[in-house]
Amino acid sequence: MKKNYEIDMLNGPLFKKILTFSIPLMLSGILQLLFNAADTIVVGRFTGNTALAAVGSTSALINLLTNLFIGFSVGANVLTARFYGAKKEKEVSETVHSAILLSLVCGVLLLVIGLFSTRQILVWMGTPADVLDQAALYLKIYFLGMPFMLLYNFGSSILRAIGDTKRPLYYLFCAGIINVIFNLIFVIRFQMGVAGVATATVISQCISSLLILKCLTQLDGCCRLHLDKLRLIPDKAMQIMRIGLPAGLQGMVFSLSNVLIQSSVNSFGSIAMAGNTAAMNIEGFVYISMNTFHQTAMSFISQNFGAGKQDRIRKVLFQCLAMVTTVGLVMGLGAYFAGTPLLSIYSSDPEVIQFGLLRLSVICTTYCLCGIMDTMVGALRGIGYSFMPMVVSLLGACGLRIVWIFTIFQWHRSLFTLYISYPVTWIITAFVHMICYAIVRRKQLAQYS
Repeated sequence: MKKNYEIDMLNGPLFKKILTFSIPLMLSGILQLLFNAADTIVVGRFTGNTALAAVGSTSALINLLTNLFIGFSVGANVLTARFYGAKKEKEVSETVHSAILLSLVCGVLLLVIGLFSTRQILVWMGTPADVLDQAALYLKIYFLGMPFMLLYNFGSSILRAIGDTKRPLYYLFCAGIINVIFNLIFVIRFQMGVAGVATATVISQCISSLLILKCLTQLDGCCRLHLDKLRLIPDKAMQIMRIGLPAGLQGMVFSLSNVLIQSSVNSFGSIAMAGNTAAMNIEGFVYISMNTFHQTAMSFISQNFGAGKQDRIRKVLFQCLAMVTTVGLVMGLGAYFAGTPLLSIYSSDPEVIQFGLLRLSVICTTYCLCGIMDTMVGALRGIGYSFMPMVVSLLGACGLRIVWIFTIFQWHRSLFTLYISYPVTWIITAFVHMICYAIVRRKQLAQYS
């Protein structure tokens, strides 16, 4: 009998179940973004534009260093969902215990990397001198929370694999409230600046990870976590990394291209950086809402693939594509048309707002293309292909973007020229993903016939 928190992905009408799965997941992603948004709003309002630029300039670097290991959680999700759909309980249990231990190992490794290398990387990125010290301090404190962040990501990926997206939402809501409270206390009361918002984020990450850990140890059935049985099962750990490593590498190279773009934005000065930071925070809410359908497609397709339900896979993909396009258009256009009041939340400086509006006008109005691209990637991973979408994404979205920076942007150095590289690369890459998916599915269906 299914528990209230789980969703039966294998039987019955899909539309309502996809919505039931994706809405809590969407809200969870939005809450995670609120951690960083709270940081930028508080420092922008109570510390100044330099502190705002310092916090904002770290996001691309944080993603660069964390995406490889967060990619492993994709492997944990796909593998758990596949075994769960196939009703292989022993394999599910081994996957869960291997994934949680792997998250802790990766978190400690990231902590060490973050403490000793981030300042030098910020220098290589061309971070302005008036921003560098505060950005480096923010990162050193932020990376203290890496083991907790990865534990939460891996734990929630396991719950998503069995259809539970509600409890991760509840845990993030609690942690988000605490994050905002400590932000205000540390920055306004104790005048800690960027150190205060970083400390608040670490505390909130600790709380959300402990809550998810408690949940996993109290589950019924094969997904239950037994702390005394934590160990890396070699074949399960290898399968997690086989699926997750391409996803992580893809995320890293995406982040590398974003680091190059951030470095290019840095060349326009701290006011442009502040506007870019505020706009990125707003568009982040659109992206995370669309990315929900990447994860939804991956989880639903993985379970149905494990259960051998081929017709249902096609229906899942079409419904996810329709939903992600709708969400991308509505939220993206809404963010652009409401751009001035939204950007005013982050800064009252008219120049900062104008720089932010420029980014929103290019990226948010075309963001549905990114959602379509990512949903196709989720579908390919769900049917067991992780290397192929990695290669396509690296050559398409990332490779073309890097070439753009060193060619077209150099010929016409403007922020508009920089930002237009996003929609151009999204549409090319999405089209190639669709071709790859059609070829792979034709081969798989021929094997079943």
